[in-house]
Formats: sequence, C-alpha cells, structure tokens
Amino acid sequence: MGFDEKDFLACCGSSKFAMEMASASPFNTLDHAITTARDIWFNKVDVKGWLEAFEAHPQIGKSPSPNHNSETFAQWSKGEQTTALATATRSSLLELSVWNAKYMQKFGFVFLICAFGRSTSEILTELKKRYPNRPIVEFENAAQEQMKITELRLAKLFSTKAESASTHDQQPMALKKKAEEDRVSIIGAHLTAPSQEPADKTSQISSRTRPPITTHVLDVSRGSPAVGMDVKLEMWMNEQSRPSFDKTDIGGWVMQGFSTTDKDGRSGQLMSIVDSVNPGIYRISFNTGNYCPGGFFPYVSLVFEIRETQKSEHFHVPLLFSPFSFTTYRGS
Repeated sequence: MGFDEKDFLACCGSSKFAMEMASASPFNTLDHAITTARDIWFNKVDVKGWLEAFEAHPQIGKSPSPNHNSETFAQWSKGEQTTALATATRSSLLELSVWNAKYMQKFGFVFLICAFGRSTSEILTELKKRYPNRPIVEFENAAQEQMKITELRLAKLFSTKAESASTHDQQPMALKKKAEEDRVSIIGAHLTAPSQEPADKTSQISSRTRPPITTHVLDVSRGSPAVGMDVKLEMWMNEQSRPSFDKTDIGGWVMQGFSTTDKDGRSGQLMSIVDSVNPGIYRISFNTGNYCPGGFFPYVSLVFEIRETQKSEHFHVPLLFSPFSFTTYRGS
C-alpha cells in the first residue's frame, strides 16, 4: 500500500521519520511497514527528530492542540486516551497533571506512554515508576513508547486504507431487511454462523483462507453487531516470564494487529494468514469505552494461550457485549 508523508506524520510527529517512510513506501504488508518503521526510527532519526516526535504529543489527560499540523494525529491521540479519561476522577486527573509537570521539569519532554487501553491509575503508576530514572534511560523509554504508538497507528492506517478499498468494491447491503429482523434472531444468527470472512467468488487452495485468530462483537443490548469498535491483538514476547494474575505484566505485549469492526461486527485482519500460528499467549482488547461511553467497562481484554499442539487450529474469540456485562467463548 502506498502512503504519503502526511499519512506517516499522523503516525509519528517526526518529519524525518515521515519523509523516510514515504520514500520507502509502498509496503506489501503491515509487517513490512512496521519493520521499516523500526529501522528508520531507531537507526535514521536523530535526537532532534525524537524530540520533535515527543513534542507532538499532548500530556496524558489533555487534548491535542487544535493547531496541530495533522488532524488525523490529533484524532488518534484523543482516541488512544479514551480509556484513561473514562476511568479518571477529578482527583486522579489533578494528580496526573502534577506528575506530568514534575516529569516535564526533570526530563524536558512530555511523559510518553502508549495509552491505548490503559486506565488513569495504570498510567500514574507507570509515570511514578519511571520518574526516578536517569535522563538517558528515560529518553530511551520514551523512544520505545513512541514506537509502540507508531505501530498502533500504522495498523490503523492500513486498516483504514483496506476498509476504504473494500467499501469501494462491495455492493451496499439491504438495510431494510435487516431492520425487520428481531433482536433474538440476529444474535442467534451470529452465534451459529461460521466464523469466516465473506465468501469470495472462487475458493482458495490454501489450507487457510482466514487468519488463525479472528473475532467479532455483538451488542446484545441492541440485538445487533457492534459496528465501529476498535480491536487490537497482542502476543506476549517476554521469554523470561509469563503474564500472570499476581504480577504486573507491562512491557511484554507486542502488537500483532489493529482493526475496527465492520457492519457485521467482525474485525478486519488482525494477523497474517499463515498455516501454523506461533504458540504462545495472546490478548485481544476491545475499546468498549469508546463504543459505549456510558457503560461500565472502559475496555475489555481477553487473554488466552495457544499450545504447540494447537498451532494448526483456528481460534475465533467473539465478544457478546452490553453496557454492563460481557461474555465470550472459544469458537472455531
């Protein structure tokens, strides 16, 4: 897929990064784009470029500047803080503001963290944990967090482009008929339907025709698919430990893909179509707070493990959601 500098500036506020990415474009896959982005960010962008990228971000808990040179950057930045704002109280926002100011005074740049799916308390905990660091250590930490944000936004960029192309190619659905179906029949149809992408004109010879891990979201309060909910898939990559109930697991999750649910409540492609999925621990997170601002759950994360003996299987992990409850199961 081909993009221009403005697209990449929305992913990272460094003009050097955006220029290098545009020069390297087009990219065959999201993985190709992320690999290139990592090389550019860590090996070609200098200290000045890192600081330029840091400066583009608002403080956590605050809105981006209305004069920001990328409207998309500002929109994405605001969306990534949805969970933090949804879980904030007046006192926690005040405390966050105080610590943001202390951090800025000590290090000279904004406290940077990939805020997607994180509560205000989680962000505050991480800020306090990193504050005692030496400046050189914290500069590297900020660069790593910027790369996480960039990967997330590259996934959004690819998803947006793919959805745009898909919309152009597909015929509009008969919405009238759908409106006549009652709540129970819609939910029942989605639960019993095979978990696959819409049928192509021709069947494929490959052993897989869809990614090994898929999901879709049903809004049981409305009796319809949940349209427009952000979904991300991550894999635990820290070989020294495993995520567990009684330990902080920040730092080991690596983004695999990002998408937004379509009119049928199904996410786009969250990972590549491969015959054998890598065994390990995965996490699917749903931005329920952005979808339902008045609901009880700011976000929902589902963690599951795929074992060596299961790497050829398909894992469909749906979410049946309402503002005050949710359930899931493993489909196939």
